[in-house]
Amino acid sequence: MPITFTPLVPINIGSIYQGPLPQRLAQCTPDTKAAIEGVARDLAGMGFGIRLSDLFRSHEQQQQSHDDFVQGKKKAFSPPPGGSLHEAGRAMDIDLSSIGVTLPKFWEIARAHGFSPIIDTPDPHRSESWHFDCHGSHHAVYEYVKAGKAGTMLAPYTQMAQSAILAIGVILDVVPAQDVAYLQAGLLRLGFDPGRIDGVQGGRTTKALQAAGADLADPVTWLSEALRAKFPGEYL
Repeated sequence: MPITFTPLVPINIGSIYQGPLPQRLAQCTPDTKAAIEGVARDLAGMGFGIRLSDLFRSHEQQQQSHDDFVQGKKKAFSPPPGGSLHEAGRAMDIDLSSIGVTLPKFWEIARAHGFSPIIDTPDPHRSESWHFDCHGSHHAVYEYVKAGKAGTMLAPYTQMAQSAILAIGVILDVVPAQDVAYLQAGLLRLGFDPGRIDGVQGGRTTKALQAAGADLADPVTWLSEALRAKFPGEYL
């Protein structure tokens, strides 16, 4: 059976581009779409609106953003492909001047719909104060790595981003076996202990599959179905 990846769905949302967000950017996961629309409804109820400057980035767009940062064309840090939730349709950059409320108030609204700010205090003068992530089930990966269960080679945020990128079926350049990395990320989302997302199936990954009750003859299909059953809002 084919793998069920988390789909990217179109969204019609205002932008800084004098109209809706351009089509190449205007797609995200179903739960992220619901979160954005929830934030927009809350702001509209207060007489305000929201404009986005960025949402989804393809592998090529993420590479360009990273290159622009390295070359000094943009000040805000942008990781290479494989390290941003933008690549998974789970991050939005907003135009702070459009929201009509203070940033602390916007944090309250955004968090109520499942968004997390990427900085630690609501200071509109700080870089990335405009960036918000919808972690979804991938937050389990963040917490797992943060707890020290996956070594220190990669940051919690990076492995969470890798999990989210694998979930939509996009290739991760940094792993040797995409299907194994997909298994590892999915097992983490389900609460099991496969170790770091490295695309190498060692004993820890095999034990985690056994603990999860996976179909070892076709674990990838089994896992995709288990994820869809546990997190239906991410697959609608």
